[in-house]
Amino acid sequence: MKRAYVRPTMVGERFVANEYVAACGDKGTVYKFNCDAPGGPLYYYPNSDGMVDGVHNENDKVKFISLFYHPCDAKHEASATNVFFDGFVDYNLNGKQDSGEGVIVWRGPRNNNGHATTELDMSSWEKAKS
Repeated sequence: MKRAYVRPTMVGERFVANEYVAACGDKGTVYKFNCDAPGGPLYYYPNSDGMVDGVHNENDKVKFISLFYHPCDAKHEASATNVFFDGFVDYNLNGKQDSGEGVIVWRGPRNNNGHATTELDMSSWEKAKS
């Protein structure tokens, strides 16, 4: 069995950005929003419906956060990598989301709190780099 010499070659590949790579641009982005939803029982939907806009599939399971939610009226700064949820403040106390009750919920930096805003268009929120 004879061995043959094979000259080493270098093969180059072109880098093509995909969604995963493009999404890393959110790292370091901070959303600024007001915790301004009127007080009442606060609920959120832990499962995403693909958009965070205060509107959710009414047949999805909802989680209760607080019976006595009240706005802290603070302007919060939350990393874009934090999780935001669709939710509602149950103004009429019927245990389900009705028209005009939708909010966006942020559970806080440790995911153990409840802050809600009636500003349902996240693209309009002020952003900054951290």
